[in-house]
Amino acid sequence: MKNTSLSLFRQVLNLIPKREFEGIILEHAGDKHKQSFDSWAHFVSMIFCQLAQAGSLREICGGLKTCGGKLNHLGIETAPSKSNLSYANRHRDPGLFKEIFFMLLKHCQTIAPKHKFAFKRKLYSLDATLIELCVRAFPWATYRQTKGAVKLNLLLDHDGYLPVFMDFTHGDVHEVTSAGHMDLPRDSMVLCDRGYIDFEMLYKWNLNGVDFVSRLKRNTTYEVAEEDLKQYVGNVLSDEIIFLRGSLDKYPERLRKVVVCDMVNHRTIVLVTNHFDLDAQTIADLYRERWQIECFFKTLKQNFKIKTFIGTSENAVKIQVWTALIAILLTKYLKFRFFSVLSHDSPQNRL
Repeated sequence: MKNTSLSLFRQVLNLIPKREFEGIILEHAGDKHKQSFDSWAHFVSMIFCQLAQAGSLREICGGLKTCGGKLNHLGIETAPSKSNLSYANRHRDPGLFKEIFFMLLKHCQTIAPKHKFAFKRKLYSLDATLIELCVRAFPWATYRQTKGAVKLNLLLDHDGYLPVFMDFTHGDVHEVTSAGHMDLPRDSMVLCDRGYIDFEMLYKWNLNGVDFVSRLKRNTTYEVAEEDLKQYVGNVLSDEIIFLRGSLDKYPERLRKVVVCDMVNHRTIVLVTNHFDLDAQTIADLYRERWQIECFFKTLKQNFKIKTFIGTSENAVKIQVWTALIAILLTKYLKFRFFSVLSHDSPQNRL
């Protein structure tokens, strides 16, 4: 690695609040049985894996070894051996990296820009993505008979497009199962695709003061309570109040159905929401904004190492995905700081 690259890597690591990091290590007893390879060295190695696009233990260890005497600037004494790094990924608690992620998330949220819509309530997108694995190398990752996969369930905050909830499941676990465990804040709005149309869950959201915008499944039966005869500008075709038929016992209250024209793909999209105050065009624009979570998944898979893994255990896979998410937070924080400087703000030099 060139000196300029090492300098940039060191500056990225300097963003980590060391005291908070050490507090998390103490809380999790992360270095209880450490020898020469402590939690900080493990963390540095895995962040190096993400930012340097290292595809194997050999590349990580070799890349850090080329830094030579400059390793002390990274806070580690020597480059890790392949056996030490492999053992740490297999046995160190992924919850430690999860806590580091949420610690950094809090700092990112303090300078994240707000979403682009006029209302002040929190706006989230909810979706899941499959990370395919070889079933022979990862026999624990059940998905199909000949394929393995883990599913990353994610809630994206549109203030800065930051991931605020993650859940790992096997590939054959339905995403609604994970969504049911989320503790969504009151007066928030969630954008999701029709895979999350579970009216029992949506009604619980409604009772808890959470609004949603989603696509309506084609086989959903309903009655129109109020027909809409207005003419709309833009791509809105209709806006109606409906009551469900087949699922009335699961969602006994009224819903709103908005039909919009997708002029790019030459199709109509039927949306359903429990929000009645915003105009129909804003509802359509909100659902289009859900595309941002697809962009987030695309960025995660294309720019960070979560397609190939340096370990085959479930523990190692979780650690590598968590460090990919941490690396995204670090890059987003740098981006927020850059635009803050352009806006003549004066953000702190550290998180």
